Amino acid sequence: MKPGYVRRFSPVERLLHWVNAIGFFFLLGTGLILYLPRLSMLVSRRQLIQSLHFWAGVGWLGVLAAVVALGGRRLLATARELDAFDRDDLRWLRGGKAPQGRFNAGQKINAVLTAAFTILFGVSGLLLWFGEQNTRYRFASTVILHDGLMYVSLALLVGHLYLALIHPATRHALRGMTLGNVDAEWAARHHAKWKPE
Repeated sequence: MKPGYVRRFSPVERLLHWVNAIGFFFLLGTGLILYLPRLSMLVSRRQLIQSLHFWAGVGWLGVLAAVVALGGRRLLATARELDAFDRDDLRWLRGGKAPQGRFNAGQKINAVLTAAFTILFGVSGLLLWFGEQNTRYRFASTVILHDGLMYVSLALLVGHLYLALIHPATRHALRGMTLGNVDAEWAARHHAKWKPE
């Protein structure tokens, strides 16, 4: 590791992030083809795209589960960090200056929403697929849930990309997710309660 840098994310944490990101972008692309009539007409292979979307979703969930199983204790410790909300987190969310741990309150909320949405996307996607095969599994609210998750996920994605790629104060955090380490001074400034290993 370079002098002046501290490790922020382990290889398995980064693998989980990138498997999730790549799978999400593929599913978003194929889902938008199915969702938007103009794109659907342009591609004109709806059945193929529908199958790709479904099986990519199954693969995405399967690989995420495998990474979680592979990550074992490391990811369990990370989950505990993400689950721990304190007064500083609440103050930070209200816009006040408050010291943060390895994850700030916004990152904690984003992680919880991402995990919940992954499960909800999986369940609603399975119900939509089975509903195509057998009308007993066809529920009107499933389409609303799946589409609603897509809209909220898009909003979260735009905010996430803005903070990771554009916003000057948080842009450096991307280094942690690509290389695993961040500048020690940046870490001390933005994550004062975090004690790097």
